[in-house]
Amino acid sequence: MLKSLFFTAILVISLNSILMAQYDVNEDESKVPPLALPDPFISKEGKVITSISEWENIRRPELINLFTEEVYGPIPGDFDEIKFEEVSESQNPLEGLAIFKEIDIRVSRKGQKHSMRLNLFLPQNSSKPSPVILLVNHREKSEDGKIAEDGYWPVENIIKRGFATASFHGETVAPDDAERFSEGVISNLYPEELPNPAGMRTFGAWGWAAMRAMDYFEKDPLIDAKKSTIVGHSRSGKTALWTGAIDERWSVVISNESGCGGAALSRRKFGETVKIINNAFPHWFNDNFKNYADHEESLPIDQHMLAMMMAPRSVYFSSAREDRWADPKGEYLSLKIGSRIYSEIYEQPVAFPDDFENLKAPVLQKHSGYHIREGKHNLTLEDWNHFMDFIELNQ
Repeated sequence: MLKSLFFTAILVISLNSILMAQYDVNEDESKVPPLALPDPFISKEGKVITSISEWENIRRPELINLFTEEVYGPIPGDFDEIKFEEVSESQNPLEGLAIFKEIDIRVSRKGQKHSMRLNLFLPQNSSKPSPVILLVNHREKSEDGKIAEDGYWPVENIIKRGFATASFHGETVAPDDAERFSEGVISNLYPEELPNPAGMRTFGAWGWAAMRAMDYFEKDPLIDAKKSTIVGHSRSGKTALWTGAIDERWSVVISNESGCGGAALSRRKFGETVKIINNAFPHWFNDNFKNYADHEESLPIDQHMLAMMMAPRSVYFSSAREDRWADPKGEYLSLKIGSRIYSEIYEQPVAFPDDFENLKAPVLQKHSGYHIREGKHNLTLEDWNHFMDFIELNQ
């Protein structure tokens, strides 16, 4: 498993090095353009949004539509039938501590079918339904065949904190490949999305899978689906944010080091940019997002607005100091600015320090939180411990 994680890290570093050599990548804060962000509280018709009703009925739907059309594409919710089948293909790796379930989720639409696998662990001795944490997993399976990886998905630690936890692998829904991404739920169930420049792509498909997992959580009597968290790292962190914005059943949404097209402000043009990400991964976002390559300032939205979509639920961002490709400061500013939604619309106090560079301790508070740790691009046990502290504070 360690060998697999090592080569995964090397692959990410090598890819970033190639992209940096190919493009004029800015990692100098003094070269960041002046930050002029679109105002989330001014509607398309010029109306100033000041109330919960105006936000939820006017501005929020406008912003969801803009992110759908210009960045991510939709997460379709229509299908004819969904079935859940518990199978037994793997041994329980936490016998005595956790209940282990393998669930095949089978969905049909217009005579076509698609099946995905959900791996679920529940505290064995819990006297009541357990809150659940879903990890959107995009990493290759470890060589030793383990279902859970230490650090990346530390199931034993999560179970000992009293949470149930589940994961599905993106490959079973939409392969993370520019040539094969449609060979799954898109071609099987939603082929009409492919010719649409604003259509569903990889992140929409992964989000669709997360929503089907939530459909299952709502049916399992051992799970408290009203206390549900979705977590994603890197590209899956982008998915977690878009899914949390669309599907309001998630009570907590957590994005770890998701960078461009995720937590970081696009207009900063720091590290990975809209041009770089769309050239390297053309299958992630819809085709319209490519129109903003080198023209981020013309986007009608930016990622601080996506952070706002979680309100009045809770949202958490995290970064790593050496992960400059993901623009940690841009991630922090996105959340800091986006958290205005809580204080200005929902009248819930939320505050972030102004001095990002000297931020030491996690910002743990109701509704909105953040931490930055030492090290590189990864998902670690340290991250998870902060996540769980935040979740417990927000239940």
